Order: sequence, then structure tokens, then C-alpha cells
Amino acid sequence: MLQAIDDSPEEQPSASPHLEPCINSDDSSSEYNENFLDDVYEEDSWSSDSDYCTNSAKQCYVKEESSSLSEKEQTILFLANMGYPVEEVSIAMERCGPEASLAELTDFICAAQMARAEDPYLPEDVKPKLNHGSGGYKKRKMFNQLCKSKKPRAIFDEETIRLPKPMIGFGVPTESVPAIVRRTIPEQAFGPPFFYYENVALAPKGVWDTISRFLYDIEPEFVDSKYFCATARKRGYIHNLPIENRFPLLPLPPRTINEALPLTKKWWPSWDPRTKLNCLQTAIGSARLTDRIRKAVEAFDGEPPMRVQKFVLDQCRKWNLVWVGRNKVAPLEPDEFEMLLGFPKNHTRGGGISRTDRYKSLGNSFQVDTVAYHLSVLKDMFPNGMNVLSLFSGIGGAEVALYRLGIQLNNVVSVEKSEVNRNIVRSWWEQTNQRGNLIDFDDVQQLNGDRLEQLIDSFGGFDLLIGGSPCNNLAGSNRVSRDGLEGKESSLFYDYVRILDLVKSIMSRQR
Repeated sequence: MLQAIDDSPEEQPSASPHLEPCINSDDSSSEYNENFLDDVYEEDSWSSDSDYCTNSAKQCYVKEESSSLSEKEQTILFLANMGYPVEEVSIAMERCGPEASLAELTDFICAAQMARAEDPYLPEDVKPKLNHGSGGYKKRKMFNQLCKSKKPRAIFDEETIRLPKPMIGFGVPTESVPAIVRRTIPEQAFGPPFFYYENVALAPKGVWDTISRFLYDIEPEFVDSKYFCATARKRGYIHNLPIENRFPLLPLPPRTINEALPLTKKWWPSWDPRTKLNCLQTAIGSARLTDRIRKAVEAFDGEPPMRVQKFVLDQCRKWNLVWVGRNKVAPLEPDEFEMLLGFPKNHTRGGGISRTDRYKSLGNSFQVDTVAYHLSVLKDMFPNGMNVLSLFSGIGGAEVALYRLGIQLNNVVSVEKSEVNRNIVRSWWEQTNQRGNLIDFDDVQQLNGDRLEQLIDSFGGFDLLIGGSPCNNLAGSNRVSRDGLEGKESSLFYDYVRILDLVKSIMSRQR
């Protein structure tokens, strides 16, 4: 069902309904989470109570249906009557084992269907049509969320855009570009200011065409951060920055799991082929799941059988679990998130911020090394520093990238809905002894023409407008309201466009 993340230059989306990836958009507020089922996954819903209920339902049903069938045949009949294809039920039973509960079987089938439906390279005629069902049976909480009485939109019939392979945009420092990249920037897109917009690459069909059309028909630059660090993060960027003479942040970050987390190397089994992590999300795997994996692996001397390996690897890829002891996996710690995403240690720690908030904030952030590579062209252009308008600032990925490049931040206007994130940025600003001014807003809609004109008058205009609007209604993880740019949160993209146009207009009048 899944391939190792490094099997090909462009890995396929994981079976996890969280993978876009929140994406989790990088600089969107944690109030606009890329992963709308976060709370579902904070606890393991494969509890013994759930298994007991579903097994009891199974026993009652099959007793009425037929007492002459084998247990396997009864299970197949039960799930077939619920609407699951017989061949998919058979595969699930083979992969999950004869002792698997209905909760496990339905989860496996649902995850497999999601992975195939989300695969942008799978032919449409072999993609599954997901059956959301309406029975009175009990399933995992996640599955119930996906099958609410409000029928989800038929999002799986939408093609995702064809992404480049490898996903290296106009070039990355670690990969050679086969040909000289040439692009044309329309005259009306020239600055000031420079602008930089980011969002998830795997958006519904037509979304990036629309984004490009509103941003002067500039071609998106699609980049996977796995070429910069040890974790994937597929994003699209539209900007009017030069693409020549870029340079990376030094020292270069570790690019494999074992390099980034060297203590894992001792315990890494030979049958786990991962060298890269999948996109870091806003939620983590539960203790119950990691204990279940430990017991599954410990039950065998030597290498576990293929069906156990398959289960373990699927869960490890879904939740970015790493090996921390003999037969022991664990989720990444917040400080490991920070390191992989290019933030300073303890960037999100302290100040009353909970672990849950840290994961949510980091899961929605920029990968700093990737963004800094694109912004590096600004260093020689602004030797005396910059004025920055940072929209949907999140935890300050843009500000950290510019600071790490050695670009002085004279004035930063930061717009971020989440108070937690605003506090993180403010704390970082003070601890790094920034000499400029940090001005906070909590709502992009507060930035009307009058307010922007006052700000521009006060310090002479902006040199860079940067940010990524919320991706809630764009990310593949959203099975309920993937409404594209017309969705409640993702429609804030149009505020990015509105503010960019206002800034350009006001600054052109004052020149």
C-alpha cells in the first residue's frame, strides 16, 4: 500500500488521512490546522472497549445470518453487507491477521482506499470510489468522523495537479538541474515589494492555476523539503524573487533520519528501509499504538513475518515513528520537530505553551532551510536591512529564515490569529535581541487601505510581503470540507492578494 519515502524522487502520499501535509500551509495559524482530525488522533481509538463492541456486533449479526459458515466467511459476509468490496476485505484479513477485530479491518480498508484515491499518479479508472456508508455499527472515532451524516463532497474525483519529478523547483543546492531554468516575470509583478506566497502542493485540481492567475500568472515553484533536510514537505511557492545566485544556510542540516537522530541508528531494524521522514504533522501517534507495535514485533524471534512488518511500517510512516530501543518505536519530540524544520532549540518551549500547542504550531510552520534558500537572494540587495509584512506568520518561519541569513529586520508587521504563535514570535524576537520594531495584528482583515497607508508612511514601505494562507480546505487530509479556495479558511488567500495589491498601489503613489 505504501512505498518507502526514499524509493523514488517523489514519494506517494501516505495512507494516513493526515498527509497532505499541513501541511501541514506552513505559515498559517495553528487556529487553521492543516489536519482537521487532530483531536481524533490524540488518543488511540483501538481500545479494548471498541474491539469488544464491534466483535459483539459481529457475533450477533453472523449468528442470525448463518451458523454454518466459517469464522472467516462470516466476517467477509458481515463486512460485505456493510458495503465493503469482498476482495478488499480478503486482503485486509490477510494483512491484519486472523485475530484482527472489525475496527482494525475497517481501518485498514479505509486507509488503503484513501491512499489510492489520493495518489496523483494512479490512473483514474483504478482509483476506488469511497463508500461512506450509513450503518448503525460502531467503528473507530476517526472513521465515524469521516462518515458523519453530512455527506462529504466527492473530492476523490478531483485530480491533483501533476507535480514535477524530482520536486526541486528551480533548483536545490543538493541536486543538479539538468537544464538552465528560465522564467519570465510579468512587468506588473515587479516590486516593490518582493512577495513570496506558499501553500500545499497537493491541492485540488485547478487551485494552483487560480493562485497563479491572481498572482500575475507567475509559474509556481514546487519543492519538497526532503532535498534540504531529513523530512518531506511538499509545497508550492509563487514569488517574484530572482532565482540566480541562491545559497543555502550553513551548516547544512542532516539529510537522513539516522544523521538527524543518531541514537536511532543502533536500534533501526534492517527491514525498515526509511531514510527520510514523511511530512511532520500537527498530531502524534499514541502510547497505546507504540506499545501495540512493540508487542507485535516482540512476539517473534528474529525478523517478524511480512504481515507484521507491513503493519509496523505503515504505522511508522503514518505517524513518523522512530526506533528508540529494542523493538521500541516512539513519536518525535517537539525539539526534534524544531531541529528538522530548521528552528532554534526550544523555539516553541516555555511561556505556558503545552506540548499539544507545540506540535500544532510546528506542524503548520515553514521548513526554514527551504524558505531561506529562496530568500537568500535578498541579502546583498538589502545590506541595511528590510521592512517585512508577514501574513499568517505562524511561529515566525519567515522571520527566522531572514535572521539566519544575516538580514537585519528593521520593521516587521506580523499578522497571526493564534495567540500562542504570536507569543512564540514575540519571545524569539526578544531573545535574539532584534533592534527593529515588531508590530502585531491578529486578523488580516484589519489591514485595510487606511491602516496599510499609516504603516507605510511610518517607515517608508515594505521590502517583502511573505506568507502562506490557511490550507484547511486544500489539504488532502480534509475529507469533510475540502472546498478549495472557496472554503472558509482557505479563502483567506484572497486577503493575501488584496493586501499585496493595496501595498503595491500605495507604494507606487508615494514614489
